[in-house]
Amino acid sequence: MKPFIYLPLWFFKTRVLGKKIPLQSVVFISNKCNLKCQHCTIYAKKDAIVKTLAEIQSDLEYCYQQGSRFVDLEGGEPTLWRDGEHDLNSIIRLAKGIGFYSVTVTTNAARSFAGLEADSIWVSMDGVGATHDAIRGEGTFERLVRHIEGCGRPRVSVNMVVNALNHPSVGETIRFAKDHRNIDSIAINLHTPFPGTEALELDEATRHQVLDKVIAYKKKGYPIMNSVAGLELMRKRDFKKYCWMANFVMVDGKRLPECQGKETGLCERCGFCMAGEMASVMGMKLETLLAGLKLRITG
Repeated sequence: MKPFIYLPLWFFKTRVLGKKIPLQSVVFISNKCNLKCQHCTIYAKKDAIVKTLAEIQSDLEYCYQQGSRFVDLEGGEPTLWRDGEHDLNSIIRLAKGIGFYSVTVTTNAARSFAGLEADSIWVSMDGVGATHDAIRGEGTFERLVRHIEGCGRPRVSVNMVVNALNHPSVGETIRFAKDHRNIDSIAINLHTPFPGTEALELDEATRHQVLDKVIAYKKKGYPIMNSVAGLELMRKRDFKKYCWMANFVMVDGKRLPECQGKETGLCERCGFCMAGEMASVMGMKLETLLAGLKLRITG
């Protein structure tokens, strides 16, 4: 029952009183990874950072004190995380003990995530078959499907980041998510051109084509997490940002009140579609509010 009390109160404080209280936190626990993806520069770092459980506890307590009650654990690849006898489930239990209502883990599914105690799991899937492999490495799609089917959960969600390499496969990927018995929904994001990955950015015409296609699938009833209102804002890009709704704790311990894209001057080229969803929430778009409730209460 706590989320049902918290969410309306949070909305009143932020929408009516104008307070900037994060709804969710994104905590990076390590930059250690087991893939070398085209869109990522983390794997090129010589020395991986793996936070200790004590450091992560400090991060989580900070986020909770800021008002956040939902936390996403990310990497690198979070399932690789270890601190002595502690594994990723130790962090999940710690977060729940602190008081977070739900814990989400984002994984590349290159290894099994069976037995993970997260409330929701998002699998990064950048296409179907050879398209996914071209971005994440040969054989990664086959492992992804195998681990989704063998994870012991009836349903997981997938996230596709659309870029200059995989944009022709957006429709195929959405249809695959709909047809696979173990996939509940798919979220669509666009590549944000962080330094070193600029070549993967969509040009403006292609960006519009992709978003129009996703909106068309959404209107046909495909299980796309994004709302039409949020997607339409991402097409225009001239909307007021409310990115403080999510705070970030980076792998080096740096604590940011909103997305790291602001520090690098990428807000106007942002592809993180949650920005559109946040603005739609503040615009009181019913479809977006219902999608947010589904995400945060049912996982």
